[in-house]
Amino acid sequence: MWNDAPCPVLVVDADGDVIGSNEGARRLFAHAEEVGEGLTAGGLPHWLARAHHRPHPAAAPQEAVSGTVAGRTFAAHPSRIENGDVVWWLVEDTDLRRAEQELRHERERAALLADVSGALLSSLNLERCAEVTARMAADHLADAAVVVAPAQGRRHALTYAQGGGGITRTVASIDPRTVPGLAEALQGFPPVPARWIDPDDIPDWSVPPGFAGPIGSVIVTPLPGHGVPAGVLILLRASTHRAFTDGEEVFARLFAARAGAALSAARLYAEQASITTTLLRELLPPRLERVHGVEYAGVYRTSQDHERVGGDFYDVHPGADASRETFVVLGDVAGKGLEAAVLTGKIRSVLHALLPLSGDHQQVLVLLNDALMNSHHTRFATLVLASVRRSAGQVLLRLTSAGHLPPLIVRADGRVEEAATGGTLVGALPDVRTRSVDVVLAPGETCLLYTDGITEARGGPLGDDFYGEERLREALRECARMPAEAVVERVQMLAAQWLGGGRHDDMATLAITNPAGGVDGFAVADDREGREPCRREP
Repeated sequence: MWNDAPCPVLVVDADGDVIGSNEGARRLFAHAEEVGEGLTAGGLPHWLARAHHRPHPAAAPQEAVSGTVAGRTFAAHPSRIENGDVVWWLVEDTDLRRAEQELRHERERAALLADVSGALLSSLNLERCAEVTARMAADHLADAAVVVAPAQGRRHALTYAQGGGGITRTVASIDPRTVPGLAEALQGFPPVPARWIDPDDIPDWSVPPGFAGPIGSVIVTPLPGHGVPAGVLILLRASTHRAFTDGEEVFARLFAARAGAALSAARLYAEQASITTTLLRELLPPRLERVHGVEYAGVYRTSQDHERVGGDFYDVHPGADASRETFVVLGDVAGKGLEAAVLTGKIRSVLHALLPLSGDHQQVLVLLNDALMNSHHTRFATLVLASVRRSAGQVLLRLTSAGHLPPLIVRADGRVEEAATGGTLVGALPDVRTRSVDVVLAPGETCLLYTDGITEARGGPLGDDFYGEERLREALRECARMPAEAVVERVQMLAAQWLGGGRHDDMATLAITNPAGGVDGFAVADDREGREPCRREP
């Protein structure tokens, strides 16, 4: 029966000698001898001989074992016959094992690609993505890797990595034409096959510093991005290792596709962040300080802590000299967030253009109202304008409110007064009507401009009460003779404590203070003619 079996069959006695075989087994072992595969004296492969001599209960057949014969894999199944001999049925499973191995490799590659995506997408930092790409490529695909970024002028950012080693970054002027296929890959063209690249032609700059041993195989593959190439990945394998296979080249392209997408996203994010930073620079409130002997301080808190701009704003435009008025504006655009910030930027630009007319508040507001009424914006704004000039140790203010909360005056004795100014908001009605008021600040006195985000801060013990103007006045009574910066910080701190963790509108405060100690620590002499104040040692 076994002689006609469709698989190789061996009959082996107790001593491990082959005493019978079928035609399939004879052809198989004859081929094994031709290729020089060693067999035991009894004619068995060593793995099968060890299994044959392994102790086992006489009544039970021995378990199947696996091994190779002539480069092919077999599962050997034993069956015992009456005289004690064992018949070994060799069932070939070469294709099955090859398929299982390929399946394991594919699973490992899929897991690696998932790890690559997770590691790369965890950061939108361009340098970090390049480092992760180079490190993972060197650890899993080759002995070393180089990421070549697109040119910035005539220079390329290069990121080097070796398996198990560190990361090296540099920026250098290179000639992509010195590496076969690199110039084309930087433009997004498909890679050239690795077999076309002579490792001896690889320039020194494309090899990581300290790479040991001559190069035996090279892969140059593009890092495809979102419509624009994200760079090129160069993989290097030492001559002591086998060359890259076709399957490895294909997998390298899959790896590069994942890495390229992440690098491209990081580059786009960096460009957008740069643009945003540039635009925000013009929208952020200015840093305030002492101007012509008058202290200015402001604090701005947006409605969302993660945002930097919103619908509230303030600006201080110093006069050319101490005899000229400083123009101050604080405003509140309806709404909050980015849309309100856009209109805020427009209002600030218009007001800056109207600085030559800043002495006439009514004209400034009329022109601003016309500009807003003729724009596509449907939002309105409230503002308070102040013209500030120091004279004879006092600070002279001219205040004009356009639909805004009137400023509060903190006197040196702790009294809090409301400036008698008012008017209609801008950007909503064809006409703007306002009433201006003149205020004099003695040394140690402050004028506070603020937005309704302060008084309408909702919180308190029950979490639903407004902070209100009365609490604000009470807080300001304790701010008599305090510096401008201390006043705004205290007001913002008390409003924040009242809010707790609740939601709120944009909150802006700006203080104009006549310093209690004179100008910059010096006493101020009489300057009724508006000249620069003279100073003397105290």
